[in-house]
Amino acid sequence: MDHLKAGRHIIQQEVEALKAMQELLGGEFDRAVELIYNCRGRVIVTGVGKAGIIGQKISATLASTGTPSHWMHAVEARHGDLGRVRPDDVVLALSNSGETEVVQLLPALKKLNVPVIAITGNAASTLARYSDVVLEIGQIQEADSLGLAPSCSTTAMVVMGDALALTIFKMRNWKVEDYAFYHPGGELGRKLIKVKEVMRKGPRNPVANCRVAVRQALEVMSGEGHPGAVSLVDDDGILVGFFTDGGFRRLMQEGRPEALNEPISEVMTENPKTITAEDLAAEAYRLMRDHRIDQIPVVDQDHRPVGIVDVQDWLDVERGLDMPPGAPA
Repeated sequence: MDHLKAGRHIIQQEVEALKAMQELLGGEFDRAVELIYNCRGRVIVTGVGKAGIIGQKISATLASTGTPSHWMHAVEARHGDLGRVRPDDVVLALSNSGETEVVQLLPALKKLNVPVIAITGNAASTLARYSDVVLEIGQIQEADSLGLAPSCSTTAMVVMGDALALTIFKMRNWKVEDYAFYHPGGELGRKLIKVKEVMRKGPRNPVANCRVAVRQALEVMSGEGHPGAVSLVDDDGILVGFFTDGGFRRLMQEGRPEALNEPISEVMTENPKTITAEDLAAEAYRLMRDHRIDQIPVVDQDHRPVGIVDVQDWLDVERGLDMPPGAPA
């Protein structure tokens, strides 16, 4: 058996199913989007079997993109979980055949006057007939050799759910920080953390005038909680240089102890790499990694230093600590 050929054939079947579903998309999709977008309650997603598993994913996607949503198992709903549904809600029901246990919820949902949106492969089914909006995925041939195992149909359902959730997400005009609010943990949350959330500021952000001696600059950068670096400014408070522990070690390795009494401007790094408080912390880390540096100053729009990011701060975020070193207590 040619496994590679079989795998490619199955993928192609699922692709074709999605193309066919795309052609079916019409005014009912518009109605479903408006119903969910204007819902004052929550979107209750229900189903059984494989469709139920897909429903859980759709509910999670809705919730993470700003549409309050709960998952409700269709069978458990008949044993008390129907109490989760309120009159202001919208129910999204999934069933390829449209004849599963989901249809047994319809009388109660009608009594609650809750709109029902169906995702189904059978537009003539009981579910379709008694739903307010029908999103048809089409009469889909499954991809297995017997044409029985839910595969193409479940792929179509999850894609239809994504189309709904992400169309509504686009309507909300969210910014990155809005999305980040619902994703504070994990890799995604770390990618969306801003510099201002991890930078060291106030007393933990060493700043000195560029005319002071190296010795004085070392005193400023060596306080408790300091990152072993100092931002150097001119008389107007504009950042003009940067000096680190590494720079000091290099001076000593060069046999220049007299440099302690020289102006820091003679040995500082001029025009250092900088970042702003509104940039993503991941970008600060990228700069530090690419330029092989351990700290980077944070500047405002006038190029005045307002903070500093140390590589250790990012590593703490990577480890998932609740409060990064630079965050306010």
